Amino acid sequence: MQFPFKLTKNKEFDAVGFGTNAVDYLIQVPEYPKFSFKIELDTYTQLAGGEIASTMAGLKRLGMKTAYIGRFGADSAGDFGLQTLVEEGVNVEFAQQIPGAQTQIAFILIDARNGERTVIWKRDEKLSYSSEEAPLQLMQKTKIFHATPHDAPACARLAREAKANGAIISIDIDNVFDGILEMIPLVDVFMSSAEFPEKLLGISDRKEGLKEIKRRFGCPFVGMTLGEKGSLVLFEDQFIKTKGFAVPGGCKDTTGAGDAFRVGLLYGILQGKSVEETMRTANAVAALKCRAVGARTSLPSENELKDLLSQK
Repeated sequence: MQFPFKLTKNKEFDAVGFGTNAVDYLIQVPEYPKFSFKIELDTYTQLAGGEIASTMAGLKRLGMKTAYIGRFGADSAGDFGLQTLVEEGVNVEFAQQIPGAQTQIAFILIDARNGERTVIWKRDEKLSYSSEEAPLQLMQKTKIFHATPHDAPACARLAREAKANGAIISIDIDNVFDGILEMIPLVDVFMSSAEFPEKLLGISDRKEGLKEIKRRFGCPFVGMTLGEKGSLVLFEDQFIKTKGFAVPGGCKDTTGAGDAFRVGLLYGILQGKSVEETMRTANAVAALKCRAVGARTSLPSENELKDLLSQK
């Protein structure tokens, strides 16, 4: 099956991302501690993360031209997070550091037995965008606009401008935010966490939840990530379930696996792959990411991705 989207040509960027960045403090423990217990950690490290920042970095590693719109604090964490994007080669002309704001942080507890993690995060309200602050000029320069809807009115304004200039609109969503109902009808590629449809609609059945999102909002491509089990999408009234890949060398950390999945998803669309090939690519990128601790540490190169996809 082929995607119905037509990629615009002669754009400066393959993808522009708007939304979250973070600095992650990753703590690996032998096992998840019981309530009121103490446990000695195995390792501790500071690494860059955040859904959209990581997705733009991952696409750049696969040879795509990307830009990031988002806000960091004017603090040491913000200096670190912004510099990691510069080092990846992501365009950060429209990234900002806000005086008096703290960069979004996350404390992530990783169970060494299986790589599963628990995330504790905080985003400073000073990092938010109003609708009037959305940098519309960049929306004329991209084939795909990819976002998290934390600042939904600004996100929707950017999406409308991007759509008017022929861009495909993609969303990474796992929670309900104020103004989100304004954003979802603009989305072409709707990919959520498995839990999100129930949060939004109160529908626990996954297939019925995807059907209702498509019926209510008109998104042509809707789906959800299923962790190690892969993914489930609804396209042209057909459900496509794609198995996950085993993590080469074993799973070390699932932090950022969903972001990595979207790297593969958008890469497949940009490469003109079929829906089935694209979903397989998305699951492969997610598996490769889980090889090491951190959201971006083991995001793959093109050759690494091709090697895994070549395996039966």
